[in-house]
Amino acid sequence: MNLNKFSKTPFNLCISFNKLIEHYEEVAATQTGYRAEQAKTLLKEVEPHPELRDGIDNIIQLQENSEVIKHLLSDLFPEALTENEIKAITVPFQDFLVNPTKRFQKILSDAGPEFDIGIRDFSEHQLYVLSCCLILADFYDEHFDFSKPFFYDIPTASGIIKHYRILYNADFLEIIPTEKAVKLTIEDIDLLRDNFDDLDLWMRLFPIGSWTLKGFALISLVDITVENAVSTLKGTLLGAPYNDDVYENILSVFKSIFRLSDLKIGFTNYNPDENKFGLATFNHKLKSYLLSGQKEELCTNMMCVKEFADLVDKKVYFTISDVKKYLKKEPSNILAQRFNDEGIQSFILAPVVKHDHLLGIIELVSIHQNHLNSINANRLEIVMPFITDTIERQYAYMINQVRAVIQKEYTTIHPSVYWKFQREAIKYIEFHRQDKDYTLKEVTFKDVHALYGQIDIKGSSDTRNLSVQLDLKGQLNALIPLLEKLQPYFNDALPLKWIENLRSMAADLQMPLQADTEQLIENYLDIHINPLLKKAVEQQLADAPAVNEYLLETGQTGEFHEHRKMYETTVAIINEKMTTLLDRWQTKAQISFPHYYERFKTDGVEHNLYIGQSITLNRTFDVTDLYNLRLWQIQVLCQMEYEHNRVKDTLPYPLDVTSLILAFSSPISIRFRMDEKRFDVDGTYNARFEIVKKRIDKAFIKNTTERITATGKLTIIYSNKEDEKQYRKYIHFLQSKKMLEEGIDMLDVEDLQGVSGLKALRVRISYEILSERKLYTYTEMLEQIKDSVYLAS
Repeated sequence: MNLNKFSKTPFNLCISFNKLIEHYEEVAATQTGYRAEQAKTLLKEVEPHPELRDGIDNIIQLQENSEVIKHLLSDLFPEALTENEIKAITVPFQDFLVNPTKRFQKILSDAGPEFDIGIRDFSEHQLYVLSCCLILADFYDEHFDFSKPFFYDIPTASGIIKHYRILYNADFLEIIPTEKAVKLTIEDIDLLRDNFDDLDLWMRLFPIGSWTLKGFALISLVDITVENAVSTLKGTLLGAPYNDDVYENILSVFKSIFRLSDLKIGFTNYNPDENKFGLATFNHKLKSYLLSGQKEELCTNMMCVKEFADLVDKKVYFTISDVKKYLKKEPSNILAQRFNDEGIQSFILAPVVKHDHLLGIIELVSIHQNHLNSINANRLEIVMPFITDTIERQYAYMINQVRAVIQKEYTTIHPSVYWKFQREAIKYIEFHRQDKDYTLKEVTFKDVHALYGQIDIKGSSDTRNLSVQLDLKGQLNALIPLLEKLQPYFNDALPLKWIENLRSMAADLQMPLQADTEQLIENYLDIHINPLLKKAVEQQLADAPAVNEYLLETGQTGEFHEHRKMYETTVAIINEKMTTLLDRWQTKAQISFPHYYERFKTDGVEHNLYIGQSITLNRTFDVTDLYNLRLWQIQVLCQMEYEHNRVKDTLPYPLDVTSLILAFSSPISIRFRMDEKRFDVDGTYNARFEIVKKRIDKAFIKNTTERITATGKLTIIYSNKEDEKQYRKYIHFLQSKKMLEEGIDMLDVEDLQGVSGLKALRVRISYEILSERKLYTYTEMLEQIKDSVYLAS
C-alpha cells in the first residue's frame, strides 16, 4: 500500500532511517562502553535489512520490519515513557503512523474501528502548498511562514471529542530534487508569495512527484482539549458590547498570531442593499482603511471587478504583500493607491461571513513590505470564527438600538411600563422554546390615577382658513388674466364659461371659507385648467413663459402656498417648543415617582399621565405622589405658557395659546390595545374620562358664549369638592411664588353631551417674572406654606 494518502503532492515519500543509522555508526566508531556496544548491536540487527537505509515506500514493508524498527527507535521512544507520551513516526501531514506509543495505541483503540484519523480542516490544496513551502525553506532558504497549527479531533470510548495539537520533528528528513524538479527564479518565488489560492501555479513550479521526501518525522500530540474550551469561551466573551478595551484585546491577539508589532486592524461594513462599504458603527477606534476617511462609498468605485467578486461574492481573502510593486503593474488600481497613500505596504482583507451573508471586511495592515501575504493570511482561520461571532453580536446590538429609537419616536413603550411588556415577552419566548403555543396577553394596569393636560393653539382653525383664502385668492387673481390671454389660442378648448366659473370662485372666497371650498377649487383646476396650461408650455405659445412661471408658483414652496406655509410653520414651531419643554421636565418628574406618560401633537400639545401602584414594581405608591404630580403638571403648563409668550412675536403668525387641565379623581384601569399599538382606558365606566377629554376644550361657561379656556389663563376642570380644595391649595401656593396672579375664577361648565356638573377654576398666569426655574414638590409646598388656611381641608 502506497504511503502517500493524497494523490496530488510534489513529494515521492520514502521512509528511511539512514540519518539515524549514520548516527549509530558514528557512536560505534567514536565512543566506548555501553553506548558503543548498544550501537554495534543495533547496526548488526539492521544490516540484513538494507531497505531501512535505502528507503521504504509502502506500508506493508514497514509492517514486516516493525520489530527491527522498534529496536532502532528505542532511544527516541523510551519504554518508560510509552504509557505517557502520545508519539509515533510518520511523514508530515500524512496520516499513517509507525511505532506508536502504548498511550497513542490506546487512544486510537478507544476511538473504535470506524474512526479514520485525519488532520482537522486540512485540504489537499493546503497540503500541496505547505509541502512546497517546506521545499522553499530547505532548498531555497525562503521562509514562507505557514505556521498554522494542526489538530486531531479524536473521540474517547464514551464518545467525547478530545482535541490534540500535532507537533512534528523533522530532524531525520531529507528533501531531494528529482529530474522533474523545476529550478525557481526570484520572480517565481515572488509570484508564489501572492498567490496561495492559485494551485495550478504551485503545481507548475512544483510538479507532482518532482521531489523526494526521504526519512521520517517524529509526531507528538499534546492534549489541548481544555485550551480549546477556553478559546470557545473567549469567542463568547467577545460578544460583549464593543468598547475600546475589547478592541485593544483583539489587536493584541492579532499581533501575537502574526508576530508583527506594527500590525493594525480596520473594519469596513458592507451594505448589500446599496452595494456600499461604510464605517463600523460599534467602535470609534475601528477605522476603515478601505474608505480612507470617507463615511461610505460604492464597492465598485474602489475595487476592480475580480477583486470585488473574490472578496464580496466568493468571500475569500485578498492580499497584497508589496503595494508599491503591485502599483507598478496596476497603477490605476484605486484600492492599492489608497493603502499606499496611508503608508500601508502590505495588507490582508478578510470577509466576515455569517450564515453565508457578508457582514463586512476585516483589514490587517502593515507599513512593511511582505509582512502580510497570501501565506500567513491563513492564520486568520483560527480566529475568524470568534471575530465573526463578535461582529454579528455587535450588529444585533446595533439593530436593537435602532429599533429602540424607532420605538421611542413612533410606537413608544414608555420606560415606566416596559417591565410588564418584557415579562410578557419572556413568557412568549419560553413557551416557543418548548414548541408550545402562546398568545400574548393584553397588558393592563389597574387603579391608576389619570391626569390630562393640553396647550391648545387658539384660533388655529380660523387662521388656517384665512391662510387658504389668501393663497387661493392670489392664485385665482393671477390665473384669470392669464387664461383670458390664452383663450383665443384654444377657442372651444377653453370655454369662456370656465373663466366665469373661476371668477365666481374668487368672489366666494370673500365669504367665510366652507369646509370643501379648497378641495373644490383644486379639483376644478386639476381637471379643466392645468392640462391646458401644460399644453401651452409644450406648444411654446407666446405666453408660455408666463404660464410656466404660474405653474412654478403652484408648488408647495411657491407663492400660492405662502400663507399656508406660514401657518404650518407657526404650528410646527409652537408644537416643537412645547413638546421639548414638556419632555425635558417629564424626565425629571419620573425620578420622583415612575408613571406612564404620553403626548400628542395636534393644533397644540396634549398629554396623559397615569400614576399608581400597578405602574411600578419597586416603589410603594402613596397619595402624596399623586399630589406631587398634579403640582408638577400645573407648574410645567405655566412654564410652557411663559415660553410661548416669550417667542410669540417672532412667529410667522403670532397666535395665542390656552392651557387646560382635567382633574379626574376616580382611579381607572388602562390597557395596551394590540390592534392600535397604544394605551386606552379599560371598561365602560372608565371611558367617561376619554369622553370628558374630547369635549371640554371647546366648552363654554354655563349660560354664556364665552369659552371655558382663555388666553393667558390656566383652566382646571373638575367635578367634586375634594378636587377643588386640593387644586386651590396648589393655586394659592403658586400665587405666593408669583407664578400665578392673584384671584381665582370659579366657573360652571355648560352641560355637554353625556357629561354634566363639571366646574372650573381659572387663574391668570404671571408672565412678568416667570422664567424657567426649579419646580416645587408637594412636600416643599407643605413645608413652605405658613398660612394654615390654605392647608385646611
